[in-house]
Amino acid sequence: MELGIGIGWRPEIADEVEALAGIDWVEAVAENLCADHLPDSLVRLRERGVRVVPHGVALGLGGADRPDPVRLASLAARAELLGTPLVTEHIAFVRAGGPLTASPRLEAGHLLPVPRTRDALDVLCENVRIAQDSLPVPLALENIAALIAWPGEELTEGQFLAELVERTGVRLLIDVANLHTNHVNLGQDPAKALDELPVEAIAYVHVAGGVEKNGVWHDTHAHPVTAPVLDVLAELRSRVGPPGVLLERDDAFPPAGELAGELDAIRATLRRAAPPTRGPGAAPGVGSASASASGEGPGRAVRGGDRPPVAPAPAGARDRTAVAQAALLSALVAGTPAPEGFDHRRLRVQSRALAAKRADVVAKVAPELPEILGDGYRAAFLAYADGRPMSGGYRRDALDFAEHVLIAGGPADPAARRRLTYWWQDRAGARPPRRGTRLIRAARAVLVGR
Repeated sequence: MELGIGIGWRPEIADEVEALAGIDWVEAVAENLCADHLPDSLVRLRERGVRVVPHGVALGLGGADRPDPVRLASLAARAELLGTPLVTEHIAFVRAGGPLTASPRLEAGHLLPVPRTRDALDVLCENVRIAQDSLPVPLALENIAALIAWPGEELTEGQFLAELVERTGVRLLIDVANLHTNHVNLGQDPAKALDELPVEAIAYVHVAGGVEKNGVWHDTHAHPVTAPVLDVLAELRSRVGPPGVLLERDDAFPPAGELAGELDAIRATLRRAAPPTRGPGAAPGVGSASASASGEGPGRAVRGGDRPPVAPAPAGARDRTAVAQAALLSALVAGTPAPEGFDHRRLRVQSRALAAKRADVVAKVAPELPEILGDGYRAAFLAYADGRPMSGGYRRDALDFAEHVLIAGGPADPAARRRLTYWWQDRAGARPPRRGTRLIRAARAVLVGR
């Protein structure tokens, strides 16, 4: 399956993406799409023959629980709506706790690394097989960036991915920026990981930017792609011609000209790193003749009847994984003691990063909150988030934060307090207010703001 050169589609840059030259495909965050209606921009792109691949972020296939059937059905519906050739997700856990640990359910609001142990691999393999059987198209999984390392890991990243592919037939989405992140933060050699993983299983590649602060690399997707990340891309291209390469950008979006420049740098890197051609049929860049592109070899996607029945994880593997992940996530979001063996400084960095992301995402899903609270929004949210884990999604988090501010007597400005009260009432009721009520409250808000 040939994809070519693509870019992450985001609503904030929809017009720019449509105008970019040489875009063969786009990737859209699955959870941001309605199951029965596409944004007009994606409709126009599809009409031009541009493929759209849904990229999930909420399944948590590396978590101790089996995949949520509702989330799987939602991802499957988006795949059907888009007519996509595949769907992608992450090798990560995003929540912990619950029945397996008899403790409250905790949401990370972010992708957290899976311990590279036999227990975690067994659980992941079963979860992947369940997901594969629930999806109408092949599944590819992405390696993630990490700020922290699990103690007592039994496999390298390359070994972990290789065995995952061998046992499930899943394909890989290799993020070269994440390999660079793990090199800086954890001392893991990208070249060694590429040597160990089955490159013929690669469905496509992510390239993204980040920034280094105090010796820690933050995979922000809000900064330009750096030379070291392109170097990892070159390492990968010297081994295999990936069927597709995609530029990711999720925030601090630059002008279209800068996006085009980054795409040109990716193309140039692929050309320079391509091994010498061996004959007239060999292609020099993305989508070169290879096992991954042709669908042959151990990396090909296997479906339904081609696979043996799903083997359950060994007895105790889910329970042990659940306890370990709940302890880590609780330390990160609820202030409980750090589990033994973890770097306490790195845990603090990760904890602050999780809180900062919560503040940023809540500001996006509920832009009225920073508008109402002004410069005090971020400090107020971080104080609220300290020791208060997410109880649901980000929209629930926004409501809980607003309620917390109001209960505490804020905001100090009476007009801002009235606006925040009306905002919370509009969204926290058992059912949405009628149109007349919304108009009255909107009029009040205008008058209050004068």
